[in-house]
Amino acid sequence: MRVVIPGISGLLGRMVAEALVAKGHEVIGIDRRAWRNAPDGVEMHDVDIRKRAAEDVFRKRRPDAVVHMATVTHLFEAPTEERYRINLGGTRAVFDYAHAHGIAHVIFVGRHTYYGAGPDAPLYHPEDDPPMAVSTFPELADLVAADLYAGTALWRYPDLTTTVLRMAYTLGPTGHGTLAAFLRGRRVPAVLGFDPLFQFLHESDVASAICLALDRRPRGVFNVAGPQPVPLSVLARATGRSTLPLPEFVFAKLLGRFGLPRLPPGALSHIKHPVVVDASAFRAATGFVHEADEVRCMEEFRAAFPPPLPR
Repeated sequence: MRVVIPGISGLLGRMVAEALVAKGHEVIGIDRRAWRNAPDGVEMHDVDIRKRAAEDVFRKRRPDAVVHMATVTHLFEAPTEERYRINLGGTRAVFDYAHAHGIAHVIFVGRHTYYGAGPDAPLYHPEDDPPMAVSTFPELADLVAADLYAGTALWRYPDLTTTVLRMAYTLGPTGHGTLAAFLRGRRVPAVLGFDPLFQFLHESDVASAICLALDRRPRGVFNVAGPQPVPLSVLARATGRSTLPLPEFVFAKLLGRFGLPRLPPGALSHIKHPVVVDASAFRAATGFVHEADEVRCMEEFRAAFPPPLPR
Protein backbone atom coordinates (compact mmCIF):
# COMPACT_ATOMS: atom_id res chain seq x y z
CA MET A 1 0.00 0.00 0.00
CA ARG A 2 1.19 3.51 -0.79
CA VAL A 3 0.47 5.86 2.13
CA VAL A 4 0.88 9.64 2.34
CA ILE A 5 1.51 11.06 5.83
CA PRO A 6 1.15 14.85 6.15
CA GLY A 7 2.91 15.81 9.37
CA ILE A 8 5.35 12.91 9.16
CA SER A 9 8.23 14.75 10.85
CA GLY A 10 6.52 14.80 14.24
CA LEU A 11 7.47 12.07 16.67
CA LEU A 12 4.27 10.07 16.21
CA GLY A 13 4.38 10.58 12.46
CA ARG A 14 7.85 9.06 12.36
CA MET A 15 6.76 6.13 14.49
CA VAL A 16 3.81 5.43 12.20
CA ALA A 17 6.03 5.74 9.12
CA GLU A 18 8.63 3.34 10.50
CA ALA A 19 5.95 0.82 11.46
CA LEU A 20 4.43 0.96 7.97
CA VAL A 21 7.79 0.57 6.27
CA ALA A 22 8.53 -2.45 8.46
CA LYS A 23 5.28 -3.98 7.18
CA GLY A 24 6.30 -3.46 3.59
CA HIS A 25 4.23 -0.38 2.78
CA GLU A 26 5.48 2.53 0.68
CA VAL A 27 5.41 5.79 2.67
CA ILE A 28 5.39 9.33 1.31
CA GLY A 29 5.91 12.12 3.82
CA ILE A 30 4.76 15.73 3.50
CA ASP A 31 5.98 18.22 6.10
CA ARG A 32 7.47 21.71 6.26
CA ARG A 33 9.95 20.29 8.78
CA ALA A 34 12.62 18.19 7.12
CA TRP A 35 13.26 14.59 8.25
CA ARG A 36 16.90 14.39 7.25
CA ASN A 37 17.57 10.81 8.33
CA ALA A 38 14.32 9.30 7.09
CA PRO A 39 14.68 5.53 6.63
CA ASP A 40 14.71 3.77 3.30
CA GLY A 41 11.17 3.34 2.10
CA VAL A 42 10.13 6.88 3.07
CA GLU A 43 9.94 9.46 0.28
CA MET A 44 10.05 12.99 1.74
CA HIS A 45 8.56 16.21 0.37
CA ASP A 46 9.44 19.29 2.44
CA VAL A 47 6.37 21.36 1.54
CA ASP A 48 3.36 22.93 3.23
CA ILE A 49 0.29 20.70 2.91
CA ARG A 50 -1.76 23.73 1.81
CA LYS A 51 0.48 24.52 -1.19
CA ARG A 52 0.21 23.40 -4.80
CA ALA A 53 3.38 21.34 -4.47
CA ALA A 54 1.63 19.17 -1.88
CA GLU A 55 -1.33 18.55 -4.17
CA ASP A 56 1.14 17.59 -6.90
CA VAL A 57 2.31 14.75 -4.64
CA PHE A 58 -1.26 13.43 -4.45
CA ARG A 59 -1.79 13.88 -8.20
CA LYS A 60 1.45 12.28 -9.34
CA ARG A 61 1.96 9.54 -6.76
CA ARG A 62 -1.71 8.42 -6.43
CA PRO A 63 -1.55 7.03 -2.89
CA ASP A 64 -3.98 4.41 -1.63
CA ALA A 65 -4.46 6.10 1.75
CA VAL A 66 -3.64 9.23 3.73
CA VAL A 67 -2.87 9.54 7.45
CA HIS A 68 -3.35 13.22 8.27
CA MET A 69 -1.17 14.19 11.24
CA ALA A 70 -0.23 17.73 10.17
CA THR A 71 -1.89 19.64 13.00
CA VAL A 72 -0.39 21.99 15.56
CA THR A 73 -1.30 20.74 19.03
CA HIS A 74 1.02 22.72 21.30
CA LEU A 75 -0.90 25.84 22.26
CA PHE A 76 2.18 28.06 22.35
CA GLU A 77 3.77 26.96 19.05
CA ALA A 78 1.86 29.40 16.88
CA PRO A 79 -0.57 32.34 17.20
CA THR A 80 -4.28 31.50 17.08
CA GLU A 81 -4.73 32.75 13.52
CA GLU A 82 -1.82 30.67 12.26
CA ARG A 83 -3.11 27.61 14.11
CA TYR A 84 -6.46 27.95 12.33
CA ARG A 85 -4.71 28.19 8.97
CA ILE A 86 -2.64 25.09 9.67
CA ASN A 87 -5.18 22.92 11.47
CA LEU A 88 -8.39 23.77 9.67
CA GLY A 89 -6.90 24.89 6.34
CA GLY A 90 -4.57 21.90 6.20
CA THR A 91 -7.37 19.46 6.99
CA ARG A 92 -9.56 20.94 4.29
CA ALA A 93 -6.71 20.67 1.80
CA VAL A 94 -6.11 16.99 2.60
CA PHE A 95 -9.74 16.03 2.00
CA ASP A 96 -9.97 18.18 -1.14
CA TYR A 97 -6.89 16.47 -2.58
CA ALA A 98 -8.15 13.03 -1.61
CA HIS A 99 -11.50 13.62 -3.30
CA ALA A 100 -9.99 15.21 -6.40
CA HIS A 101 -7.45 12.45 -6.98
CA GLY A 102 -9.46 9.36 -6.15
CA ILE A 103 -7.82 8.30 -2.90
CA ALA A 104 -9.71 5.50 -1.17
CA HIS A 105 -9.06 6.11 2.54
CA VAL A 106 -8.23 9.10 4.76
CA ILE A 107 -7.44 8.88 8.48
CA PHE A 108 -7.66 12.08 10.50
CA VAL A 109 -5.75 11.85 13.79
CA GLY A 110 -7.53 14.02 16.35
CA ARG A 111 -7.54 14.34 20.15
CA HIS A 112 -9.91 13.22 22.88
CA THR A 113 -9.78 16.72 24.35
CA TYR A 114 -12.37 17.49 21.63
CA TYR A 115 -15.06 16.71 24.23
CA GLY A 116 -13.91 19.23 26.80
CA ALA A 117 -14.07 18.92 30.58
CA GLY A 118 -16.77 20.08 32.95
CA PRO A 119 -18.55 19.21 36.18
CA ASP A 120 -21.65 17.92 34.34
CA ALA A 121 -19.84 15.89 31.67
CA PRO A 122 -20.35 12.11 31.55
CA LEU A 123 -17.54 9.97 32.90
CA TYR A 124 -17.14 8.16 29.56
CA HIS A 125 -17.69 10.14 26.37
CA PRO A 126 -19.15 8.23 23.40
CA GLU A 127 -18.35 9.43 19.89
CA ASP A 128 -21.65 11.30 19.46
CA ASP A 129 -21.07 13.60 22.45
CA PRO A 130 -20.87 17.30 21.45
CA PRO A 131 -17.57 19.25 21.46
CA MET A 132 -17.88 21.13 24.73
CA ALA A 133 -14.18 22.07 24.50
CA VAL A 134 -15.25 25.03 22.34
CA SER A 135 -16.75 26.68 25.42
CA THR A 136 -14.71 25.16 28.26
CA PHE A 137 -11.31 25.37 26.54
CA PRO A 138 -11.59 27.95 23.72
CA GLU A 139 -7.89 27.66 22.89
CA LEU A 140 -8.73 24.24 21.40
CA ALA A 141 -11.34 25.64 19.00
CA ASP A 142 -9.14 25.22 15.92
CA LEU A 143 -8.53 21.53 16.67
CA VAL A 144 -12.24 20.99 17.28
CA ALA A 145 -13.03 22.73 13.98
CA ALA A 146 -10.57 20.49 12.13
CA ASP A 147 -12.12 17.39 13.73
CA LEU A 148 -15.64 18.48 12.78
CA TYR A 149 -14.55 19.27 9.23
CA ALA A 150 -12.97 15.83 8.88
CA GLY A 151 -16.24 14.31 10.07
CA THR A 152 -18.21 16.10 7.35
CA ALA A 153 -16.33 14.07 4.75
CA LEU A 154 -18.41 11.06 5.84
CA TRP A 155 -21.43 12.54 4.05
CA ARG A 156 -19.78 14.99 1.62
CA TYR A 157 -17.61 12.28 0.03
CA PRO A 158 -19.50 8.99 0.45
CA ASP A 159 -17.10 7.17 -1.89
CA LEU A 160 -14.18 8.06 0.39
CA THR A 161 -13.60 5.94 3.48
CA THR A 162 -13.06 8.45 6.27
CA THR A 163 -11.74 7.43 9.70
CA VAL A 164 -11.61 10.06 12.44
CA LEU A 165 -9.55 8.94 15.44
CA ARG A 166 -9.81 10.84 18.72
CA MET A 167 -6.68 9.77 20.57
CA ALA A 168 -6.18 9.88 24.32
CA TYR A 169 -3.04 11.56 25.69
CA THR A 170 0.29 9.84 25.06
CA LEU A 171 2.70 8.94 27.84
CA GLY A 172 5.95 7.03 27.63
CA PRO A 173 9.72 7.25 27.23
CA THR A 174 9.74 9.85 24.45
CA GLY A 175 8.05 12.49 26.59
CA HIS A 176 5.80 13.36 23.66
CA GLY A 177 2.55 15.21 24.11
CA THR A 178 0.56 17.53 26.32
CA LEU A 179 0.33 15.27 29.35
CA ALA A 180 4.06 14.50 29.34
CA ALA A 181 4.84 18.23 29.16
CA PHE A 182 2.53 18.87 32.12
CA LEU A 183 4.35 16.22 34.17
CA ARG A 184 7.87 17.29 33.24
CA GLY A 185 8.63 19.37 36.35
CA ARG A 186 9.31 18.26 39.92
CA ARG A 187 5.91 19.43 41.16
CA VAL A 188 2.59 18.89 39.38
CA PRO A 189 0.08 21.68 40.05
CA ALA A 190 -3.45 20.69 41.01
CA VAL A 191 -6.54 22.67 41.88
CA LEU A 192 -7.29 22.31 45.57
CA GLY A 193 -10.15 19.84 46.11
CA PHE A 194 -9.90 18.21 42.63
CA ASP A 195 -8.20 14.98 41.57
CA PRO A 196 -9.35 14.28 37.99
CA LEU A 197 -8.78 11.10 36.03
CA PHE A 198 -6.30 11.16 33.15
CA GLN A 199 -6.50 8.70 30.27
CA PHE A 200 -3.43 7.93 28.17
CA LEU A 201 -1.77 5.57 25.70
CA HIS A 202 1.84 4.50 25.24
CA GLU A 203 3.35 6.10 22.11
CA SER A 204 3.90 2.70 20.52
CA ASP A 205 0.23 1.82 21.04
CA VAL A 206 -0.81 5.04 19.30
CA ALA A 207 1.26 4.06 16.26
CA SER A 208 -0.17 0.53 16.38
CA ALA A 209 -3.74 1.84 16.51
CA ILE A 210 -3.18 4.06 13.46
CA CYS A 211 -1.59 1.21 11.49
CA LEU A 212 -4.49 -1.06 12.45
CA ALA A 213 -6.99 1.55 11.25
CA LEU A 214 -5.19 1.55 7.90
CA ASP A 215 -5.47 -2.22 7.65
CA ARG A 216 -9.11 -2.54 8.77
CA ARG A 217 -10.41 0.71 7.21
CA PRO A 218 -13.28 1.40 9.64
CA ARG A 219 -15.59 4.17 8.47
CA GLY A 220 -16.71 6.73 11.04
CA VAL A 221 -15.56 8.52 14.19
CA PHE A 222 -13.75 6.51 16.86
CA ASN A 223 -12.33 7.18 20.30
CA VAL A 224 -8.96 5.48 20.88
CA ALA A 225 -7.74 4.77 24.40
CA GLY A 226 -5.59 2.25 26.21
CA PRO A 227 -5.33 1.37 29.90
CA GLN A 228 -7.70 2.47 32.62
CA PRO A 229 -7.62 6.17 33.54
CA VAL A 230 -5.52 7.21 36.55
CA PRO A 231 -6.16 10.00 39.09
CA LEU A 232 -3.78 12.95 38.83
CA SER A 233 -2.41 12.32 42.33
CA VAL A 234 -1.52 8.72 41.44
CA LEU A 235 -0.07 9.80 38.10
CA ALA A 236 2.20 12.33 39.80
CA ARG A 237 3.35 9.91 42.49
CA ALA A 238 4.02 7.05 40.05
CA THR A 239 6.17 9.29 37.85
CA GLY A 240 8.21 10.47 40.84
CA ARG A 241 6.55 13.86 41.23
CA SER A 242 4.61 15.50 44.01
CA THR A 243 1.35 17.36 43.57
CA LEU A 244 1.06 21.00 44.55
CA PRO A 245 -2.59 21.69 45.42
CA LEU A 246 -3.42 25.36 44.87
CA PRO A 247 -6.59 27.38 45.40
CA GLU A 248 -8.19 28.09 42.05
CA PHE A 249 -7.61 31.84 42.25
CA VAL A 250 -3.88 31.23 42.85
CA PHE A 251 -3.49 28.44 40.28
CA ALA A 252 -3.58 30.59 37.14
CA LYS A 253 -1.26 33.23 38.59
CA LEU A 254 1.55 30.75 39.35
CA LEU A 255 1.53 28.71 36.13
CA GLY A 256 4.70 29.14 34.12
CA ARG A 257 6.55 30.38 37.23
CA PHE A 258 8.59 28.68 39.96
CA GLY A 259 9.15 25.59 37.80
CA LEU A 260 5.46 24.98 37.15
CA PRO A 261 4.24 24.21 33.60
CA ARG A 262 2.92 26.95 31.37
CA LEU A 263 -0.75 26.48 30.48
CA PRO A 264 -3.38 28.62 28.72
CA PRO A 265 -6.34 29.85 30.80
CA GLY A 266 -8.74 27.31 29.30
CA ALA A 267 -6.65 24.42 30.60
CA LEU A 268 -7.97 25.04 34.11
CA SER A 269 -11.12 23.01 33.40
CA HIS A 270 -8.96 20.05 32.32
CA ILE A 271 -7.04 20.18 35.60
CA LYS A 272 -10.28 20.13 37.58
CA HIS A 273 -12.41 17.65 35.64
CA PRO A 274 -11.67 14.46 33.68
CA VAL A 275 -11.91 13.85 29.92
CA VAL A 276 -12.38 10.10 29.61
CA VAL A 277 -13.64 8.38 26.46
CA ASP A 278 -15.43 5.14 25.67
CA ALA A 279 -13.19 3.39 23.13
CA SER A 280 -15.23 0.21 22.74
CA ALA A 281 -16.36 1.04 19.19
CA PHE A 282 -12.78 1.22 17.90
CA ARG A 283 -11.86 -2.04 19.61
CA ALA A 284 -14.90 -3.74 18.09
CA ALA A 285 -14.18 -2.37 14.59
CA THR A 286 -10.47 -3.16 14.53
CA GLY A 287 -9.66 -5.65 17.29
CA PHE A 288 -7.25 -3.16 18.84
CA VAL A 289 -5.68 -4.21 22.14
CA HIS A 290 -3.13 -1.96 23.87
CA GLU A 291 0.15 -3.60 24.88
CA ALA A 292 1.38 -1.16 27.55
CA ASP A 293 -0.63 -0.88 30.74
CA GLU A 294 -0.80 2.27 32.85
CA VAL A 295 2.05 1.13 35.13
CA ARG A 296 4.44 0.58 32.24
CA CYS A 297 3.55 3.95 30.69
CA MET A 298 4.24 5.79 33.94
CA GLU A 299 7.39 3.84 34.80
CA GLU A 300 8.93 4.34 31.36
CA PHE A 301 8.19 8.05 31.49
CA ARG A 302 9.76 8.27 34.96
CA ALA A 303 12.89 6.39 33.83
CA ALA A 304 13.33 8.66 30.80
CA PHE A 305 12.44 11.88 32.63
CA PRO A 306 13.33 11.59 36.32
CA PRO A 307 12.02 14.47 38.42
CA PRO A 308 14.40 17.46 38.45
CA LEU A 309 16.38 17.97 41.63
CA PRO A 310 15.37 20.86 43.89
CA ARG A 311 17.26 24.07 43.23
